[in-house]
Amino acid sequence: MLRHISRKVRRHKHFGRGIILFSLGMILGGAFLLWVSSLPLPDFASFEQRKVAESTKIYDRTGEVLLFDVHKDIKRTVVPLSEISRHAKNATIAIEDSEFYSHRGIKPTAIMRALFVNILSLERTQGGSTITQQVIKNSLLSNEKRLVRKIKEAVLAIKLERVLSKDAILEIYLNESPYGGNLYGIEEASLAFFGKKSADLTLAESAYLAAFPQAPTYYSPYGAHTDQLAERKNTVLVRMVELGFIENDEAETAKMERVVWSPQAEQSIKAPHFVMYVREFLEKRYGSDVDSLGLRVITTLDWGMQGVIEKIAGEHALRNKETFNAENVGVVVIDPKTGHILSMVGSRNYFDEEIDGNFNVTLAHRQPGSAIKPFVYATAFKKGYTPNTAIFDLETQFSTFCDAEGNPLFGALPDACYKPVNYDGKFRGPITMREALAQSINIPAVKTLYLAGLSDSLKTMKEFGIESLSDINRYGLTLVLGGGEVTLLELTSAYGVFAREGVHTTPERVITVEDKNGVVLYESRAQSRKVIDENITREINSVLSDNVARAPAFGYNSPLYIPEWSVAAKTGTTNDYRDAWIVGYTPEVVVGAWAGNNDNSSMEKNVAGFIVAPMWNAIMREMLPKFPNTTFTDPEKENENELKPVLAGLWRGGESYFIDSISGKRTTEFTPAETKERKVVTNIHSILYWVDKNNPRGQAPNNPGNDPQFNLWETSVRKWAAANGFTDQNNDIIPREFDDMHTPENKPVIVSYAPMGGAVVSDGDRVFITVQATSKFPPNQADFFWNDKFLGSIKKEPYTLSFVPKEHPTTETGGGVITIRVYDTIKNNAEVDIPILLSPI
Repeated sequence: MLRHISRKVRRHKHFGRGIILFSLGMILGGAFLLWVSSLPLPDFASFEQRKVAESTKIYDRTGEVLLFDVHKDIKRTVVPLSEISRHAKNATIAIEDSEFYSHRGIKPTAIMRALFVNILSLERTQGGSTITQQVIKNSLLSNEKRLVRKIKEAVLAIKLERVLSKDAILEIYLNESPYGGNLYGIEEASLAFFGKKSADLTLAESAYLAAFPQAPTYYSPYGAHTDQLAERKNTVLVRMVELGFIENDEAETAKMERVVWSPQAEQSIKAPHFVMYVREFLEKRYGSDVDSLGLRVITTLDWGMQGVIEKIAGEHALRNKETFNAENVGVVVIDPKTGHILSMVGSRNYFDEEIDGNFNVTLAHRQPGSAIKPFVYATAFKKGYTPNTAIFDLETQFSTFCDAEGNPLFGALPDACYKPVNYDGKFRGPITMREALAQSINIPAVKTLYLAGLSDSLKTMKEFGIESLSDINRYGLTLVLGGGEVTLLELTSAYGVFAREGVHTTPERVITVEDKNGVVLYESRAQSRKVIDENITREINSVLSDNVARAPAFGYNSPLYIPEWSVAAKTGTTNDYRDAWIVGYTPEVVVGAWAGNNDNSSMEKNVAGFIVAPMWNAIMREMLPKFPNTTFTDPEKENENELKPVLAGLWRGGESYFIDSISGKRTTEFTPAETKERKVVTNIHSILYWVDKNNPRGQAPNNPGNDPQFNLWETSVRKWAAANGFTDQNNDIIPREFDDMHTPENKPVIVSYAPMGGAVVSDGDRVFITVQATSKFPPNQADFFWNDKFLGSIKKEPYTLSFVPKEHPTTETGGGVITIRVYDTIKNNAEVDIPILLSPI
């Protein structure tokens, strides 16, 4: 009985809770309906005023120079739906909302799918909006990214469908959709892009315009993604076929139709290529309606620098057109510490239609020529090779489908052979990696790529930020001569790793983004990471800034040389002379430049040092005074006597010995470093004879012939040796007698010196140091040191030098040590240490 009563009590409790929940639901539902009914439909008549009020503005890095206000000169022409091409209407519906005429304003399944994808990705990547919802969104002008806005948008879409016909809604959409820049509505877009009314649009033109509204900047026909625009146009046509709007043969004809775009009209805009690059970033981050969100965007651009560079680029481009048939240029300037893009010039003139000036060549994929070489040499140095490693610059066959003479093997075609040439057609014989890179010699570079490894070299490039060279199967040994394609922006950024001694910083175009209320939505933070040992970058910097090393190819006063500044630079020219590059840098700034033709036609046959380097030099001379005059850090020096001869630059053989350069006899422990000379037993071979390419510091290969390249390299080297009179030697040529001139008995004897040990001197007084010595070989030099720091050298008697201790501060306190080292004429030496005490008075 009690159990029965308990069950009844529980049922009453559940019933009571249900009544409460039902009542609460009714109240909330009523409130929701009341809220919905109170939502006003937007006023579509004030479009221009609304857009201008909420216009996104883009500034330079100071926040004071307005680069672009997208709605400053807003353009929109309203036309009735009946005056818009049937193809344009169908194309828009096909790609934006294929169920437009059947739904009631929203598609719940699409909304749920969008929510599901967004939750999984933790990003707002899916919109799920119908055309009706997009009309509401464009009219509400709210940049909220919250659920409440989506609910409001959906509710208003349903209300709008009750008061307006489908055709009226489509008419509003086509008249208000963004088509890029200050163009709104299909009529204005049709006039701007094709010079015709929207009523006269062809099927292909309609498909193109339908592609724009979701990402008008990205898909701009004047931008860097024209291939993607064509793909989206084809997607529109395929969808139109699926929906029965057109037949398949109509779609195929439209795919092949060559559409002619009108020249881009000039707008009130500064640094247009850069601004469009920034807008692409904003559009991707905040959506296609970003222009109407009222954002304040502070970019990385230095407008003062940009103006100067635009002027220089324009002048040199016109000069190149007359001299080299190269009518276009591109320039990128990056701060390697922050990654900030300080300047971007995408052509000589953005609004010059004859050269497709609106195309941003700094983002285009082009072959870099020899400008890619430093990354290959850096990979080789990382593996254990050195800047002094000896390689033979000789006519060499590299294809294993051919013999060393260039005859095809195994039935291969002659085209299978690969025998590159140098830019001047000459062969230099033995050369160091340092000289080969500095002078941009091709054949040693191809050999270096083989030694470094294609896979490892591509890995280095990727770590340096070059993402374009991603498919190893596309490249071979021609990669080091520019066989792949990269952009000027990523190449310039990659050189920044050398400038910053091994640290890569991702390029940045935007510093901050604020909403219309001043709330910071985005703030850039340097994304930096160490990608290579700093000493390797110092070795590359040393090579690329060595004016003496590059002089045989470029001369001592070439455009690569800037007096009084430590500047590294590397040029690149493609074999077909379609691209000329140069990237140069200091520890403070990196400048990359390109010259050529947008249509990919060839220039006059000349090297980049003559075509693009003068423009780069002019830019550097204007810019460098704005930065600290910082010098490169010297690389740490290895004891080359401990390296294999070939890694130390000794190309005559692999077995070495040391002689005293004065006596000509074998060295002893007493032979000074200054007179110690390394010799090799003459036995000339290619480097593959002496090193395992994957472990150059390890043992020499037991059977060099196992390497597939060995016979190809070895044949030309042995022929060269014979032609130049070299014959192999054996160990009999090694001297058997030992140095008897540098012995303890022959060292100088120091007979007197001053001051005396233990002397007390004032740290502010001048201290006079003197020394006298005798020797079998006459003394001829005395060096003086204070706490191991060099003070000076005296070459003749009397050997006297003075110094003031406090002018040479050290870590020692209360005193220090004076060291005197005396040399004779054959570099025997003796030294004495003199401890002294310092008084502060």
